Amino acid sequence: MTPGTNQPEPAGIPGLAQFELPTALVKSAVQACRTVNTALDGVFYDVPGLRADFAGLDKAMAAAGEKLPSRIIDFDALADPEGSLLLIDAATAPYVHKYISVEAYLTSPYPETRAVDVATITGVGSSALGSAALAWAVSKALRKPVLAIVPGYGVADVVQQALGGWFGFGLHDWLGTKTVVQNALANAAPKAAAVGRQLPASVPDAPTLHGAPVFRSGSGSSDVLHALMQDRARPFGMLVGHSKGALQIGNALRSLDAGQTHGVKVVTLGCPIAADAPGAKYYQYLGLFDALGQLNMWGHKPDSWVPTWHTTNPSLPPEMDVAAILREVA
Repeated sequence: MTPGTNQPEPAGIPGLAQFELPTALVKSAVQACRTVNTALDGVFYDVPGLRADFAGLDKAMAAAGEKLPSRIIDFDALADPEGSLLLIDAATAPYVHKYISVEAYLTSPYPETRAVDVATITGVGSSALGSAALAWAVSKALRKPVLAIVPGYGVADVVQQALGGWFGFGLHDWLGTKTVVQNALANAAPKAAAVGRQLPASVPDAPTLHGAPVFRSGSGSSDVLHALMQDRARPFGMLVGHSKGALQIGNALRSLDAGQTHGVKVVTLGCPIAADAPGAKYYQYLGLFDALGQLNMWGHKPDSWVPTWHTTNPSLPPEMDVAAILREVA
């Protein structure tokens, strides 16, 4: 069945409810998997640096008698599977602004939402922690605000990882595994399929099946980036993707007009992709010791081989030096 908003809601389909699992049970299971991925974020991203920087900033603000900012770094929503947009500026308090709706972000009256020039996407299953850590490193390196797209996490993601998503995300991307599972879930159990899809569901004109969001371009993060590139008055000038995040950037750009991709710098870390977006400039880096990235390169050669493995965390060398790479690109 073709995704589209013209499909009837579950209430209008006799017998469909018998396939549903309790939403609370599904969400708890997905949150548990998300928590495991949050722990892995500390392996691949500079989480210690993020925590240390924020602790120092809070100390300085407290000494000056200023009110401490409330932000995602408090991690009250670490296991939240729904995803979000984090506008991160390493130079300006409160440093992190959180948006849970793409449409609300696009229509925001605040000029910083329109001025941000860089967007990042992290790898398989990454939570707000890993997304914030990568975007923070990029913001510090470039000295400008960065928009982090925090991937939503649903049943289709759990299935993909159970099938080896960490070690074969290039294969799963080529086969469209996540799209197939998401569409099947939306057909049989739309309430379960909606868990973890709040952010892509907030994209203007998001496609649905029986009221459950399905993917337009392979994944929720790709759909979000596609909408932002298409609907923002000012397109992003740079996109940074680590691991599977690079593939999600490639999927998002593939169906855009040349005017929306011309001149954008696409930086991939640990997963080279097809350089097929019209007018885009690609800067692709892969580690000499990065077995995971090399497994998923699928014939796409990097521009630069660097003496690292898959991590960007300087606490676990030899790491990809995000700051050095971006200074080279910029």
